[in-house]
Amino acid sequence: EEFGIDPTAVAAAPAAGAAAGAAEQTEFTVVLKEVGASKIAVVKVVKEVTGLGLMDANKLLSALPANVKEKVSKAEADDLKSKLEAAGATVEIK
Repeated sequence: EEFGIDPTAVAAAPAAGAAAGAAEQTEFTVVLKEVGASKIAVVKVVKEVTGLGLMDANKLLSALPANVKEKVSKAEADDLKSKLEAAGATVEIK
């Protein structure tokens, strides 16, 4: 008040910036949490979507949780998630 500053305006500014930053997320990471019962099907899907060889895809599954793909669009992340879940895996999008 002494300097003519409204403290509520200062407190609201960082909150508005944080909300705008969260709404503007354009890149997502598809994280494989669990393989499930059908490991072979999940390996095939991981091999297909990443372009990795069979051995590399299998190694990726042995170190869970593992990032399957990073910096992808929301649509691509949703597509990958549905493919991996159809194969029996548990997937998270960050």
